Parts: sequence; structure tokens; C-alpha cells
Amino acid sequence: MLLHIDSSADTAADSVSRRLTERFVRVWRERHATAPYRHRDLSADPVPPLTAAYATLGRRVESQGFVPPAQVPALIRSAAERREWDLTLPLITELLAADTVLLGVPMYNFSVPAALKAWIDRVTFPGAFTDPDTGESLLRDTRVIVVMARGGGYGPGTPRAAFDFQTPYLRAYFTQLGVTPDHLHLIAAELTRVDLQPRLAGLEDVAAASLATARETVTALAGEPRASSRLLQ
Repeated sequence: MLLHIDSSADTAADSVSRRLTERFVRVWRERHATAPYRHRDLSADPVPPLTAAYATLGRRVESQGFVPPAQVPALIRSAAERREWDLTLPLITELLAADTVLLGVPMYNFSVPAALKAWIDRVTFPGAFTDPDTGESLLRDTRVIVVMARGGGYGPGTPRAAFDFQTPYLRAYFTQLGVTPDHLHLIAAELTRVDLQPRLAGLEDVAAASLATARETVTALAGEPRASSRLLQ
């Protein structure tokens, strides 16, 4: 299954990250016409922020060691905790079912959109992605493709390279979750607002080259053969 997540507040007409994820999906679906596909738009359908009940339930589950999602209901003690779990379980189920996860992530204030952070906070429930028998990550075979868009330039050697908290954060997060380095792909289109910001004048060719490279990389990754062996239950 392909799980496609967009987090840009813009529509596709104004969002580079959305256009790039659409490109990936178009190519992927041409090659996997019968494979399951899910699209989650975190801007149109936001994930609710965490509450105290989520934190309380999470601590109780964490104190039990590795508790698979199927056993969490037995530890719920209130209606508020039940509501939080009902909001959380579908997101965990989607992620576990996916062979490939595609995320469209614009840079907002040097990091990721709040809409994506809310999804990350909720889906990262204690023990949800750990095999209770082996302790290994259940996402070790999952391919994650993160398509990033930045209005300015934040690549190595640029004046604002140290301001890029987007790339290291997403790499650290998915690696910690158990996605292996060879299955994690982070693609960035830089200077996407070169046509709007006077201070970027003269960098049009650099911006065009960055976008072209991102398109080529996205297209190549979408065309890679990838078995769809996990289905939503």
C-alpha cells in the first residue's frame, strides 16, 4: 500500500510539495494499478492535538513494556482515553499497512508544518511500531519518501544551511522509529519562492535546477518496483 500524506496549507496550484507528491503518485499508480492507496491531507483534515488523556494512557501503556495496539483497549480507564485511542489507532493502522509512505513537507519557519507535527505526535504511540516478540521495529521494511520544499536556500554551503531544522528532524524521527537508512529518502526542492522574493533575484537558474532534480528523483523513486504485501485490516 502507498500511504500519501500532504501537509502544505496551500492548494496544489501554489504548493510545490503537493505537485511533487502528485507526480510521485501518478507514476506509482501507473505501475501499481491494483495496489491499495490512501491519501491523507493534514491541512484539509487536521489531526487533533494531544490531550492529557493521551499522555496518561501512553504512560500507562509504556509502563507495561511493548504492548501491541490490539491490547491497548484493555488498559483504557476513561471515556477521554477511549476517545484519544479512537483518534490514534486509525493512523497507526495506516502506517503499519503501508509498504511505501510518501510525505509532502514544506518548510515552515525552518522546520515542518504544525499539521505534520500533530500527526507525528499522535501516531508515535508507545510500542505501536515494535515487535513484542523480537523488539525490532515493524517499520524496518517500510520505504519512506519525504518530499520537501523550501522557499529559500538551505543546502550545504549556503548562508542558511544551519537554519535547516527540517531535514535533520525528519531523518532523526524516522530513523528512531525504525526505518532503515537505505529505505529513507529525503528530497528537497530549494528556492521555490524565487519568483516572489526580491532578495533571491539572480538565483532563478539554481532554483530551476533544484526543482528539476527533485522531479527526476521523485519520478525515479516512484518507478522503482515495490511489492505491496501489507493490506489494511
